[in-house]
Amino acid sequence: MAMGAVLSSRTFASPLSSSGKQHPPQNNKCTCSSPPTRDKFSRLTTRTTIFQVSNYSRSTSMERFQLSARFHQPVVDSSTNYLTRWFYNANLKRRRIECFLTSDPINTGWLKPRRWDNFTSLDTACVQPDYKIPVRTRADCKAEQYEITGSPLSPSDVPAEAVLIGDTNEISPWWQQFPKRWTVVLLCFFSFLLCNMDRVNMSIAILPMSSEFGWSPATVGLIQSSFFWGYLLTQILGGIWADRFGGKVVLGFGVVWWSIATVLTPLAAKIGLPFLLVMRAFMGIGEGVAMPAMNNILSKWVPVSERSRSLALVYSGMYLGSVTGLAFSPLLISRFGWPSVFYAFGSLGSVWFALWQRKAHSSPSEDPELSKAEKRYILGGSTLKEPVTSIPWKLILSKPPVWALIVSHFCHNWGTFILLTWMPTYYNQVLKFNLTESGLLCVLPWLTMAIFANIGGWIADTLVGRGVSITNVRKIMQSIGFLGPALFLTLLSKVRTPAMAVLCMACSQGSDAFSQSGLYSNHQDIGPRYAGVLLGLSNTAGVLAGVFGTAATGYILQKGSWDSVFQVAVVLYIVGTVVWNVFSTGEKVLE
Repeated sequence: MAMGAVLSSRTFASPLSSSGKQHPPQNNKCTCSSPPTRDKFSRLTTRTTIFQVSNYSRSTSMERFQLSARFHQPVVDSSTNYLTRWFYNANLKRRRIECFLTSDPINTGWLKPRRWDNFTSLDTACVQPDYKIPVRTRADCKAEQYEITGSPLSPSDVPAEAVLIGDTNEISPWWQQFPKRWTVVLLCFFSFLLCNMDRVNMSIAILPMSSEFGWSPATVGLIQSSFFWGYLLTQILGGIWADRFGGKVVLGFGVVWWSIATVLTPLAAKIGLPFLLVMRAFMGIGEGVAMPAMNNILSKWVPVSERSRSLALVYSGMYLGSVTGLAFSPLLISRFGWPSVFYAFGSLGSVWFALWQRKAHSSPSEDPELSKAEKRYILGGSTLKEPVTSIPWKLILSKPPVWALIVSHFCHNWGTFILLTWMPTYYNQVLKFNLTESGLLCVLPWLTMAIFANIGGWIADTLVGRGVSITNVRKIMQSIGFLGPALFLTLLSKVRTPAMAVLCMACSQGSDAFSQSGLYSNHQDIGPRYAGVLLGLSNTAGVLAGVFGTAATGYILQKGSWDSVFQVAVVLYIVGTVVWNVFSTGEKVLE
């Protein structure tokens, strides 16, 4: 930029002059620029374009060279008809220059240059320049990494025609430069935030609803479980639909479906219990497609070097959705009544869907606004394959890594669902906390999981970036996700103070969140084309573990103690660790 200021036909106050004296304008005379030559300096000066004085840009070309050169003012000698060069001595040492251009009207002017490609001969190169609106320009240059020595230019040294060095392209706003792949990731994050907000609001609203309609505890349990009827139904179907029709269509359908079911829940409850059960099952149908569809779309948009942290961010949306739902539901119910929580949370889905339709695409090849550079980075030299038309079930179920996913997901969710479902009861019966304290402490594991899921994601991607194999990274992260909870649940039966018990529970859930960079990321590793189906298969096993584990815990507590509950979970965590480390892989096994 500093070189551009020196070569410009405008008059400048030299940045090297302590007085900041303004040079008077040059008289109009027949001058021209020398034709382009093949030396380095000419290549810099002949490929640039004119821009307005108010623009600011920085020339980074100078940062790549240590130059020792002479600046020249070419003129035409009419008697000999050849170009003569007057040189300005400058010694440049390696530093960076930041230039800030300002202008104000005054009685001086600048001359419009002529492009070299318009000149047909040296005779036509000598032209009378056009006089433009008078301006005076000052260049304030701050040298930071380049040391420049030399005497300031005199008025006669400034060429009447010059070519400005620098990139004149306007810089796009930051929101246009934000990577499109992370726009998709953030939209998936907010969809999962809404998913758990709409799911947990019933756990709070069920209390005033049961009082109003006179429901028994058995009826309350039936209502709570009806959600899983639809949720189990669409796990595998959601994966098939996503792999065949694209993640954008399926995830958008899911959010709209469960949002409508959420808004209609108060009406169904007032009509009758059967209608409420059907509406809760419908809501489960919508939420059941969310995870397979998300997994499908991110398998196409996120490169392997960013896979762990992107999935960790999306799944942390579920945890933060639970925190948000548990925090705001009591406030809405106390001020506006229990129906308000369903209306408020359900209506947010329409806002998300509008953004989703405008910004998201099922794959990079379908996005017309995606830059070529980002597309190359996402694909990593490979090409996107056509959508799946048929599912090779026999091939999928014959792969040991697929069964490692299914078994590990079952073992993982058994312990996770037990802790999240029975935690308030444990706080109340064992630690003797009241219900209010128990409710507040229930938020702590969700916050811990949200934080540590993202920490684990960054650690996993860092290891991949440093050359650790994907297989080893997945095994390391999932081993932490299994053995961490096993350790802290074992310690939980030994502690005697409530504070230590709460700390053990929080640490158990925090280490559990490392699974987002383990088995939850592995579906895209072993079969990116079938990522939706693979997640549907393993998550079906995970949901079944939650259903059976929750029921089995109640049976164990009737016959035994909490120590027995934790021991069963610890055993399954160890089994999952062994299966995962023996049979899992980070390599692609399904084409």
